[in-house]
Formats: sequence, C-alpha cells, structure tokens
Amino acid sequence: MNSVKQGRCLCGAVQYRIDGAFRRFLMCHCSRCRHATGSSHASNLFCKPDQLQWLGGTEQVQHFRLNEAERFARSFCRTCGAPVPHVSDDGRYVLVPAGSLDDEPGILPEAHIFCASRANWDLATEALPQFDDYPN
Repeated sequence: MNSVKQGRCLCGAVQYRIDGAFRRFLMCHCSRCRHATGSSHASNLFCKPDQLQWLGGTEQVQHFRLNEAERFARSFCRTCGAPVPHVSDDGRYVLVPAGSLDDEPGILPEAHIFCASRANWDLATEALPQFDDYPN
C-alpha cells in the first residue's frame, strides 16, 4: 500500500504531501471546530512534522491562532479560504484536515471528541435519506 498521501486547498494554490501513516483520526465536535469549519465537526488527521512536505503555495498559507484557547489554531489558503495542514505550536504534531486530502487517508476515524459540545441537529444525521447528487 502506498503510504504517500497528497492534498491541496480548494483552488489548488496550496499543495502538500504526507509521507508515512497517520497516527490518529479524530472527529472534533467542539464549538471552535464547528465555527471554524461551518459544519458539525472537524475531521482531523494527525502525523509527525517530518512527514509533511509542502509541494507548492506556501506563500498562500495563512495561520490563525485563537489566543484564548490552549490548543486551537488553523491554517488556510489565502485565496480560497480552505483549510490546510498546520504544525502544532509545540511542534509535536501536524493536524491535517481530512477533507483536504486527494487520496484516501489509509486510516478510519477512531473517535468523536468533545461530544458535550456536539450540535443537537447533528445527532440523527445517519438516519437521513442519502443521495449521490442533489435530490429531486
């Protein structure tokens, strides 16, 4: 199995690759991740900093750190606003937004975290009808 995964932002200005396996895959439901993604949760993969290689567009990467939070930060493309990987402040790990990958991550989500902050409307989504495209 190929352990090299490639990813990019929405517009393609920022491109990266991850060499090696991801260590964790967590779905975070904290209110900060919900606000940052505009969705019910953030889908975050974790790897070591030496696994990340930028292939292009690093000048387009903007980093934001929420000062009042112990661990919340995010990086995104200045052109399209899409999230891209970022190295933690302590340099111990890289957080990779799972949706930014072009390849399958090679790991399944292992847990939902901060579920006490989970949006009430997110609790029954699996029971909803599912479509391959827009519904009629």
